[in-house]
Amino acid sequence: MMRPFNDATRQNIAERCAAFARLEPRDLTGLKRAAVAVALVDAGDGSGGTALLLTLRASTLRAHSSQWALPGGRCDAGETPVAGALRELHEELGLELGPDDVLGQLDDYPTRSGYLITPVVTWAADSAKLAPNPAEVRSVHRIALTDIEHPDAFDFVTITQSERRVIRFRHAGQYIHAPTAALIYQFREVLAGRDTRVAELEQPVFAWK
Repeated sequence: MMRPFNDATRQNIAERCAAFARLEPRDLTGLKRAAVAVALVDAGDGSGGTALLLTLRASTLRAHSSQWALPGGRCDAGETPVAGALRELHEELGLELGPDDVLGQLDDYPTRSGYLITPVVTWAADSAKLAPNPAEVRSVHRIALTDIEHPDAFDFVTITQSERRVIRFRHAGQYIHAPTAALIYQFREVLAGRDTRVAELEQPVFAWK
């Protein structure tokens, strides 16, 4: 089902986020607070549909270089996840959104590298002003919501290093893994009205550091 990029879709997604029974924030002991944006934009392909923004991180970054990621990063001292996600959107992609553009938050996801990520769902009415920062972003991609809602969009595999399942999202002939795949998967479930948990979904070993 195509979701038009219009006020009705914005309202529908806001209502789904409001109905989502988000878990209480986890204990931050030993973890650093981070936030990412599930930024919803026009699909930009002439379809009039809604998409989310996905970035390929710059190869020069010290951590997780050349990996797929939602826009985001570590929160500053005293900064809320919402403020952090909005700041990172501006720093990475040039999008300047405000609190009124926030539709909701998903569950916190603890990473193997020591972060607790809060996904913040936002609506970017004017994405024509996208200006990726080359120091942080190699490229930016619009992933149609129809793509993440496809029955075969995600799969789960096992690895010898963990008893937990590794989640994968296939995009452009490549596999995108957790945490990014897990967060997109939970957003897909929220769109369907399901309170599906993803914190126990595993990351591949290369993302553990």
